[in-house]
Amino acid sequence: MPTTEKSQKTWAIWLRVIRVRFLLASVIAVALGLALSWWQTSQINILHAGLTMAGVLALHASIDLLNDYWDFRRGIDTKTKRTKMSGGTGVLPEGLLKPVQVYKAGIAFLILGTLIGSYFVVIDGIIIAAILGFAILSIYFYSTKIVDSGLAEVFVAIKGTMIVLGTYFIQTSEIAINPIFAGIVVGVLSSLVLFITSFPDYDADKSKGRKTLVIAVGKKNATNIFWIFPVISFGVIVGCVILDLFPVFSLITLVTIPLIIKSGRNLKTSFHDNNLIVPVMTKTLMFSRITGTLLVIGFLLNL
Repeated sequence: MPTTEKSQKTWAIWLRVIRVRFLLASVIAVALGLALSWWQTSQINILHAGLTMAGVLALHASIDLLNDYWDFRRGIDTKTKRTKMSGGTGVLPEGLLKPVQVYKAGIAFLILGTLIGSYFVVIDGIIIAAILGFAILSIYFYSTKIVDSGLAEVFVAIKGTMIVLGTYFIQTSEIAINPIFAGIVVGVLSSLVLFITSFPDYDADKSKGRKTLVIAVGKKNATNIFWIFPVISFGVIVGCVILDLFPVFSLITLVTIPLIIKSGRNLKTSFHDNNLIVPVMTKTLMFSRITGTLLVIGFLLNL
């Protein structure tokens, strides 16, 4: 194989194991924090915005890499049936990379994110230190302690909130209620994606001692819990518009309601079949990303 072609294949494998398309959740969260800052102050520190995005993406990549490593080590990825939305990346079961390579890459991204975060700790103080400390510990233990205790969805919601709040604080040096509520919205939207993608992994996760929310309540009951996520997100948005914490243009997010209603209804008839549930997972991911993006746009339209 020519060197160039081999190099391109290697890059494709690494992009696959990092799960690039799922990094969009963090991009939206940072963008939302920046949009909030601009909405409130009409100014953005471009350097700090770029560093924040780089740091958050590095930490997110670390989670995904370490998750792939631990799922392979525990034998979860070798038991589950992969889909394009669930079951891990398949890079380690297919032997495309060595486990130690993925682990070292995960730690390297964790260190990179920590270094960038440390810069902001120096200039912004204890608030960023607390957020960074939480991020480091939770990222390292996410795939073992956090997921095994059934707190993965809660962690993802908190992570989204902290990204928005941290981004806003770096830009404004202020703590405000607006970015907390905005963070809850995108955090819960990301939790919904994690929740729906855990359906196909039910048997493999349960056999290896992992305790997801779907495992805790059972697949059938989980189809009802599905609705809690969009209700929280839209409830916060509408409530914040009423309280004048969000601009009225934030209500453009409501256009995605038909998409999530269709996904929830289809889940009722497809939760037991890993092939039938793939379109539901895809539509739910689209709903999450589109709604988050529209919320960002809602703040920018109010300028």
